Amino acid sequence: MNSAVNSADSRSEGCSRIRLVVADDQAILRSGLVALLRLESDLDVVGEAADCAGTLAAVAEHRPDVLLLDVQMPPGTEGAPADGIEVAEALRDRGDAPRIIVLTTFGRAGYLRRTMEAGAAGFMVKDTPVERLVDAIRRVHRGLKVVDPELAAQSLAVGPSPLTGKETEVLQAAAAGGTTVGIARTLFLSEGTVRNHISSAIGKLGVTQRAEAVRAAQENGWI
Repeated sequence: MNSAVNSADSRSEGCSRIRLVVADDQAILRSGLVALLRLESDLDVVGEAADCAGTLAAVAEHRPDVLLLDVQMPPGTEGAPADGIEVAEALRDRGDAPRIIVLTTFGRAGYLRRTMEAGAAGFMVKDTPVERLVDAIRRVHRGLKVVDPELAAQSLAVGPSPLTGKETEVLQAAAAGGTTVGIARTLFLSEGTVRNHISSAIGKLGVTQRAEAVRAAQENGWI
């Protein structure tokens, strides 16, 4: 089932308006944000989505100038991107991506680095004043990048993730509650290989247990 919430297409209302799609799985928050954005004379919300599959569908249908994209959204359908960062990567790889501003409740430095690597043009926390968000939309539409300055400083201090791709996948699966056997089946690895990746991640993150490694990676935005 397509979870994109379609709004009226307003291409005929004037080419100077910035066309937006808003993607967030929290319906009340999304509706409130859309209502506020529609008060701006130069902004036109043409579509909404509640999950990753719906976001890709809304972008394909409405061709927005700017996409406001939540980081933590459900896939929506089997095989869809797992979160907002993977949505940004999918759009980047398709070559038809709108300018993307990632919105998140969690201002984690690792999220910032990952979203920028995925091709996003902006990164802001959800409690940003709406006036600042509107200004960011206009700046991003003009081709600029907009990043919360405190998060930018944190990202430089934290540095890139020390985890390999497989270590990241294993910890993501562990964070979702997977057992060693379940992770091995999901990632098509042997149980011994899963244990080796977990052990390596524990060492790199300076902790002693799998749960601590998951927590440290989450707090830094690396998974």
